[in-house]
Amino acid sequence: MSAHIPLSLRGRGAKAGLIALPLGLAGSLIVLPLTAQAAPSPDVVISEVYGGGGNSGASLTHDFVELGNAGSAPFDLNGWSVQYLSGSPSAGSKWQVTPLTGAVPAGGGYLVQEAKGAAGDTALPAPDATGTIPMSATSGTVALVGSTTALTCLTAADCAADATVKDLAGFGTAVVREGSPATGASNTASVARGAALTDTDDNSADFTGGTPSPRNSAGDGGSGSGSGDPTPTPSPTDTTPGSLRIHDIQGTTRISPQNGRSVTHVPGVVTGVRGTGSKGYWIQDPAPDQNPATSEGVFVYTGSATPPVKVGDSVLVSGKVSEYYPGGRSSGAQSVTELTGPSAIVLATGAGLPAAEAVDAGTVPETYAPEVPGGNIEPEQLAPAAYALDWLESREGMLVRIGDSRVVGASNAYNETWITTKPAENPTPRGGTVYQGYDQPNSGRLLVAPLAGDPLHADVGDTLAGTTAGPVDYGTHGGYSLQATQVGTVKDGGIEPDVAAKGKPNELSVATYNVENLDPTDPQSKFDRLAEGVVKNLAAPDIVSLEEIQDDNGAKDDGTVSAGRTMARFIEAVEKAGGPTYAWRSIDPVDGQDGGEPGGNIRNVFLFNPERVSFVDRPGGDSTTGVQAVGDGKKGVRLSTSPGRIDPASDAWKSSRKPLAGEFVFRGKQVFVIGNHFNSKGGDQPVHGVVQPPVLGSETQRTAQAQEVNTFVRSILAKDRKARVVVLGDLNDYQFSEPLATLTSGGVLKDLINTLPADERYSYVYDGNSQTLDHILVSPAVKRPDYEVVHINAEFADQSSDHDPQVVRIK
Repeated sequence: MSAHIPLSLRGRGAKAGLIALPLGLAGSLIVLPLTAQAAPSPDVVISEVYGGGGNSGASLTHDFVELGNAGSAPFDLNGWSVQYLSGSPSAGSKWQVTPLTGAVPAGGGYLVQEAKGAAGDTALPAPDATGTIPMSATSGTVALVGSTTALTCLTAADCAADATVKDLAGFGTAVVREGSPATGASNTASVARGAALTDTDDNSADFTGGTPSPRNSAGDGGSGSGSGDPTPTPSPTDTTPGSLRIHDIQGTTRISPQNGRSVTHVPGVVTGVRGTGSKGYWIQDPAPDQNPATSEGVFVYTGSATPPVKVGDSVLVSGKVSEYYPGGRSSGAQSVTELTGPSAIVLATGAGLPAAEAVDAGTVPETYAPEVPGGNIEPEQLAPAAYALDWLESREGMLVRIGDSRVVGASNAYNETWITTKPAENPTPRGGTVYQGYDQPNSGRLLVAPLAGDPLHADVGDTLAGTTAGPVDYGTHGGYSLQATQVGTVKDGGIEPDVAAKGKPNELSVATYNVENLDPTDPQSKFDRLAEGVVKNLAAPDIVSLEEIQDDNGAKDDGTVSAGRTMARFIEAVEKAGGPTYAWRSIDPVDGQDGGEPGGNIRNVFLFNPERVSFVDRPGGDSTTGVQAVGDGKKGVRLSTSPGRIDPASDAWKSSRKPLAGEFVFRGKQVFVIGNHFNSKGGDQPVHGVVQPPVLGSETQRTAQAQEVNTFVRSILAKDRKARVVVLGDLNDYQFSEPLATLTSGGVLKDLINTLPADERYSYVYDGNSQTLDHILVSPAVKRPDYEVVHINAEFADQSSDHDPQVVRIK
């Protein structure tokens, strides 16, 4: 099973403001106010709070509080303090105090350094004041107090009544706050006001979660903070563009040279609006520079607030430059340069949009990404003519368009569809793009995510015909995408579900099928479709090794581990579909020890047709006892227990499914079948991420699992070199990977996917790549196996599982 978070859902909170002007040049259209906007504080407020310093995943070593001054004169802080209270104070809770000295310059900031954590590698700019308060990364309250005496209030009402409290910033689940608490704080994110230092007395409206960007009174900021000069607060009646254009903000690397700085009156035309999920809008400069490495577009993040602009508005936007990492910095994702906490002046409506750049087969470079062995490509200068990822980054936020494009990844529940801009790039016979190696990630793939309109319903091999256009964005699922404001129409490519050849009477047919978390809470339609797949599309195999069979109440986590109800319902559905009355064998896992969906207790299960094949039952197999290969006569071999699990106590199987071994007899001959479901790829660096080449951390465990199975197969063949062994299942890795090399080492197993033509080696489609995760392997004694992948799910928008089954017929 694979899971992802859609690009449009980011889970961050913020408000946005629109400043509309009652004046303008003759002939210009001036927009009247749409919503009320509180006036900025006349002087000092808390502008940013960060409690994740030195925590896991953090780059900064210290917590900090930043103050900002919206006034026209310095603000004297001598005798003042910042104070901190836990998010859920009790009767004995105390405010912690850091005294302040000096002043906050007009239009500037003031940095208070707090406690240092154990992690992080980046120091704060020189602080204006230093304390030792260890703040929470996720929930707490900071107060700006006109005294150095510790506050005594422990409720929002009492603190509001305290005349010494000038400003409060409550975040997370803080009890003491103004209005509702700010959201978005974490180990790697602060909560901060926008450039205007707007103060509505509602923390959730005034603060936005984002990349920490500490700034001291000298104007010195964090990474890439620019000149250090404080940014003036924009006047609501000033229509003069600021000194910075969008290309100045985007810069020539992946991180903005203005990161953490407030910018004012950035000119642009609104090219797209996202009004659901992570709300905001894109602006693009109609007067680009001549540098192909600098993007002319940027996303303006409004959080929970409906964007107060529409496509075609000519605007001046003020806000704070932030680098947003979808999924968090630790995910390995690249960042999106954004303007957060924005306010916008609409100069005119109905402005012409910049021309969308056409993308065709020759546009995006063949080489996917630059490589910095063991390092991060973020600081590298973009080379858009050399690398696909650099080309896309240099167009971040800009309008692009595609023409007729082949679909290589079916439409999903989030209305996302993968297309290829390079139709000749590793095509499959059914219209996909096959993934043939780590050095061939297929640079033509692009995710299309419509911003509005009817859902797409496209299968692999269909064509997205006509023009599809919109801004380029980046998210956790798939990396770069086209956020489509104009969408083509789907033209049917005509693929149909495969139907496997029926085995001959003297052939044993063995299949593998990942049924994607099947349990009794699933609708009957899922059971029926999976059953039809077994009976019709797989031609009712003699043995089916199933993966992801859940316990009898699915994801409910109450200690249930049995799967009798799940299997009875599935077997009944197979019978109703015209199939045989299958029997089944499995071993219940220890509750919560085999990974997968929490509470689901997924396991491997053998289905078999007792009219065609016999299962050899040998007692003693349980969740914690390992099966062994035992000598049986002069040259024979048998299993010590059947069914049995391979070395279940090994660390190789920690939080992962244990292989299920069973001994069968077909037409008087033994067959050993080993069903597998190796650990997932969760935790690997993404192909489209900042680490190039990506670190595949999860591969280590799968390699250890492969070694366990290889060793077990060797133990069988050591006692009978002619033993027929079938190893199959969802191995969660590719035919060219280290785990598969380990599994087949010594020639004990042959991976049958490699017997197919290279363009047919796939059973799963992910991020527009047709790839192999499921495998059937056989020992040398299995001669002339007749093998096929049966494509019934992975290429279709309407699917009963995310995996295609496979079947082998042997004599």
